[in-house]
Amino acid sequence: MGKVFLFCLLWVFLFPGCASFRVAGQVQSGRQALLAGNTERALAYFQEAANANPDYIYQSGESGRFLQSVWTYFGRAQYVLGMLEAARQSFERALSVYHDDHLARLYLGLTLARLGDRSQALEEIRSGMQGLYDWLEYMEYGRPFDASWDPAREIRSELERNLAMISGKDIDWDKLIASGEWLGTRIEEEVEYVRRDERRRRDRRLRPGMSLGVGVGF
Repeated sequence: MGKVFLFCLLWVFLFPGCASFRVAGQVQSGRQALLAGNTERALAYFQEAANANPDYIYQSGESGRFLQSVWTYFGRAQYVLGMLEAARQSFERALSVYHDDHLARLYLGLTLARLGDRSQALEEIRSGMQGLYDWLEYMEYGRPFDASWDPAREIRSELERNLAMISGKDIDWDKLIASGEWLGTRIEEEVEYVRRDERRRRDRRLRPGMSLGVGVGF
């Protein structure tokens, strides 16, 4: 009886952690499939993750984490596959889970633009791009010792051009939509660059025989 109770107790404590780990793995597999252009496979991974934990938020990186709802990823796969109405609902759900999901807001705007609601689309695109720009600026100037995001300002330069276009009211919609889609892919690539940079830093810290010291020379 005691062994059964102990097993049940361990299950209660360990199962949530195992489930969360599994969802994280599904999202990561979906991300890799999405970056590789295997969108249908990515959609399947994201759907499994969303079904298992609809409130899951993917945290990219150890420091200054860039957060995206699982619904953002699900919606992005739907968007690429042309499932625009379903994608709109996914992005709206993502924002209900995490209001500051800037990519969800950007993609909601892109989806609305493709659905023909350009007035609302423009506001969502502007808000999403401004949120992304502000976050990248914060990471550079507010947390300079963390992993470097957008070090060449490639992403921010593109965001600046788009925000200037939107402010000028002379909108080239084909160009704006194409740029928004490029930004979505480029930011996902940046997540991978930051993850790689953080792994290198962690490996250096853990390497045997390495130490930090302070010396004074004359």
